[in-house]
Amino acid sequence: MPDTSHHEPTNIIYTGVAGTGKTYRLLQIAQQYTDYLPTTNEQDLLGQLLHDLSWREVLCLIFLDMHAEQQDLVKVPEIVEHPFFIAKAANNAREKNLNSTAWLELRRHSPADSKTVSCDNRASQAYFDKDNSGAWYLLPESLTLLTDLSQQLTEFQQAKRDSTQNQQQGFSRQRFTMVSFHQAYGYEEFVEGIRPVMAASNQSASSPSQSNSPSQMSYAIQDGAFLKLCQRAANDPNQRYAMLIDEINRANVSRVFGELLSLIEPDKRAGRANAMTVQLAYSGRTFGVPANVDIYATMNTQDHSLAPLDMALRRRFRFIDCPPQPELLPIIYVNDNAEVLNLETGSSIEKKRSAETIDLAKLLTGLNNRITQTLGAESQLGHAFLLSVSSLEQLQTALVEQIIPQLAQAAGGQVAVLQYVFQDEQQPIAAQFIQDSQALLANGSDNQMYSRQGSFLSQSMGASGYRINADLMAKAGEFSKTIVYQRLY
Repeated sequence: MPDTSHHEPTNIIYTGVAGTGKTYRLLQIAQQYTDYLPTTNEQDLLGQLLHDLSWREVLCLIFLDMHAEQQDLVKVPEIVEHPFFIAKAANNAREKNLNSTAWLELRRHSPADSKTVSCDNRASQAYFDKDNSGAWYLLPESLTLLTDLSQQLTEFQQAKRDSTQNQQQGFSRQRFTMVSFHQAYGYEEFVEGIRPVMAASNQSASSPSQSNSPSQMSYAIQDGAFLKLCQRAANDPNQRYAMLIDEINRANVSRVFGELLSLIEPDKRAGRANAMTVQLAYSGRTFGVPANVDIYATMNTQDHSLAPLDMALRRRFRFIDCPPQPELLPIIYVNDNAEVLNLETGSSIEKKRSAETIDLAKLLTGLNNRITQTLGAESQLGHAFLLSVSSLEQLQTALVEQIIPQLAQAAGGQVAVLQYVFQDEQQPIAAQFIQDSQALLANGSDNQMYSRQGSFLSQSMGASGYRINADLMAKAGEFSKTIVYQRLY
């Protein structure tokens, strides 16, 4: 990946109708913010994990690792025997006084009001304390300071699992965070908020380890997804980081971003000409968005029922339209059997050319042209609806279960509009994709197929004034012929 650490911050929103590959673009972008480091064994992984960590950070990592194993109270001999401690000592060529090293760091980073630890040379930040049994534990309030270490531990554990499974991908480091906005998503999840924290009781223990000690719940200010990413980016200024937001307009963006809405503008990032900082709402900390954080988002333009995207956000992002791409769709060959494929090359090509086909690109283009004329461009179908279709049966299923219900909702169930879109007006009832339930009654149709199927789908659509042709649902009758689908071109 080319070095992009010094380019301008990127703020982009990909817009388009459903099925145009917007979320897929985010997943592709995520790959650009992922580092793959080749590894050969667990010792290499440990070396990468611990290379730049201090003794205090290694101790914190050990407590986080043991917390994941449901052990929150740990005595010094257990710490010294932990693989992280052993690897750190080996990296530093240390063989003696390891217990003293652990004791010194634990005491230095204990709280000044500790009732069990005395120390004349305490550090400014406390991370550890000891109970009356001599077992140490990680202070619950320090967890908010260890988000980067927690991320590194998670990546190490995943890489170790991959290595065990003989995967060659190696140790990956993700420089992105991906979230999906929804109506209930808020500032507390994205920036910071007060949340419950479960911690083991620090009461006196009768055994060296209290894995089953009672838990206590307290409340603490915790960083949200965007704040955690920004902290990682600030500590790694030579690399770019990305915030990936799916369906950004499904949440109240002003409420989610809060006071950070002004800070995400490229020229107001930390270190830029018009750099800005704010006091965060809960913690009161001074905060600015790093210049090496990029923001990518998607927006479905069909979500008319949702609140409009805040206009202030529009001038902070570039909007890139993602139109349907019918050219990506294949041609379906119907009645193209093994005998044809086993013939001589020249003859095979000629027979294949004469085989019945359905050109999905032409089909989607034809549908979208008529959809645009009647319902508007924002009601078009994305190519993803047909991207995985490779047979007539799969096309029939996609029409019945996805395409027609979506268009019916966009058309408000109007039969005339739906019949125009599917070129049904001049067709006999048996060949219509969309049937008028009133016309069926007028013609004396008893809809035996619907009665036999007894499906909720047919009943609900019948109640709306239109019905999907029973033969299409059964994949029979006129809908087993390619010409029915070719007329949609």
